Amino acid sequence: MGNSFLMDWVYTDTVKDHFINPRNIWNKDEGWEPDATGEVGSLACGDQMRVGIKVEGDKIADIRWLTYGCASAIASTSMMSIMVKGMTLEEAYNITPDKITNALGGLPEHKFHCSVLGDKALRAAIDNYLEERGLPNPYKNAIAKILCECKGITDMAIEELVRTDKATTFEELQALTGCGTVCGKCVPRIREFFEEMRHIHGKS
Repeated sequence: MGNSFLMDWVYTDTVKDHFINPRNIWNKDEGWEPDATGEVGSLACGDQMRVGIKVEGDKIADIRWLTYGCASAIASTSMMSIMVKGMTLEEAYNITPDKITNALGGLPEHKFHCSVLGDKALRAAIDNYLEERGLPNPYKNAIAKILCECKGITDMAIEELVRTDKATTFEELQALTGCGTVCGKCVPRIREFFEEMRHIHGKS
């Protein structure tokens, strides 16, 4: 059984380290109080994530997190929590699953969608921080929206493929990006967005 477990463990040593020894876990007993929190859940895999932040000036001074997630979600959020400390709110808001995954040395392809939980919860916490203080949020609409969480495909990526005629049918889009080929739950909204972009860019 032990050998089978080791053979099935396809994660990098860095992922293993952050899974076994996660950084910045939110321990309720330490009495840590955040300036703002953000919560997200992934319907694709059933994971949930909560992130709390402390802000000094315009920077993330401290961060804590909790998750009911898999090894990928835990390791990704642990790595993310290290990366964003000291970042400005704008820099932290723009951290991507790709940046986190690269810092971990990669994740199994079918687990990539788990890596979006941490940065999504972080953005929700920043949104919450700004909203509660009546401050403007210039970041919310400035980033691409992930339409396929399993593959990390954004609206901007799909629009560019439509605009440049690289994807003229939904089937071509799927072949190029793999969107909608894992859990399939995103297919209706991506189809709708794809047709909308085709119309806007005069492709239909």
